[in-house]
Amino acid sequence: MSQETDKPSTDGGPPPMLGAGIAIGVGVGTALGVSLDNLALGIGVGLSLGVGIGMSLPQKKPADPGDEASRDDE
Repeated sequence: MSQETDKPSTDGGPPPMLGAGIAIGVGVGTALGVSLDNLALGIGVGLSLGVGIGMSLPQKKPADPGDEASRDDE
């Protein structure tokens, strides 16, 4: 069995950039929660924003080998 890592996952899992969005959101939410003296609210808002950011970030797509040949012609 060989595993191909350049193909996107089709198992219905989370998008690849969701974790990065959640990390950004929790960081911002923690800072917001500390500044407002309500950490639970800040983390909740940050987590919600992070999921939205993670879902909107573009996914990495494998490079098309034909793209390099067309660039050489220019």
